Order: sequence, then structure tokens, then C-alpha cells
Amino acid sequence: MTAFGTQLLGRTEKALNALLLRELAGTGLDEHRWIALTLTVAGGPDATGRIAGALQVDRATAEARLDELAAAGLVRTGSSGDGGPAATAEGIALRERIVAATGRITAQLWGDLPPADLTVAGDVLHTVLSRARAALATG
Repeated sequence: MTAFGTQLLGRTEKALNALLLRELAGTGLDEHRWIALTLTVAGGPDATGRIAGALQVDRATAEARLDELAAAGLVRTGSSGDGGPAATAEGIALRERIVAATGRITAQLWGDLPPADLTVAGDVLHTVLSRARAALATG
């Protein structure tokens, strides 16, 4: 068994991403478009900024993902109350379908693990994520 560290984190991320990509197959979405759609459905101010931050890309790239979603009929740009993008009914329905499918997979993967173990794992991953973001910010 691989000890906790970058190799285990990377292998886990790759496996989870492969499961997500399997659910996205045939939808026209890739990982970046999925994240952009999810954040658009969630709403809130500065969707482009939140998408850029989540994808770790510049605003122009985030806007390009939104434009792709708009071309697919999944979002309308400049149409929410704050002038930002808003998901269409089709975009919301697609996201709900994928969330339901990934929820079933998630339940199979860790639904039976003790809550205390999940809390510790979450705490460790949040610490690692915070430190990684700090390292990225310092260049």
C-alpha cells in the first residue's frame, strides 16, 4: 500500500477524475466545462473570477469556457441579476443528472467509512490544499 503523500494523492485524483470523465462522456462537457457549469449553477457574484480561480486559469480562459457552455445552450452570458452568466434549464438538468450519478459513485467509494475517518481525511486534505495554494501564490 502506498503511504500518504503526493503519489497517493495523485493516483486518487486520477482515479476520481476518470470516474467523473466517464459520467461526462457524451455530454459535450470536459472537466473544465463541468466546473464552469457547476459554478454557474451555484450562482453568486463574479462567476468568471470564481471559475478562473477554480480552474487556475486567467479570466479570458474562464470566459472562453463560459462561451462554450453558452454555445451549447447550457448557460446564458450576462443574464443573471448581477449581469453575469446564468445556467439554462438544460444546463441545470444536465448538472443534476451528473451530480446524481457521481453521488451514487461517491456513496460506493466512501459512504461506509467511519465519519471520524472522513473528518480527519478532510482536515488533512484542507491543510495540504491551503499550503499548496500559498505556495502557488508566492510563485
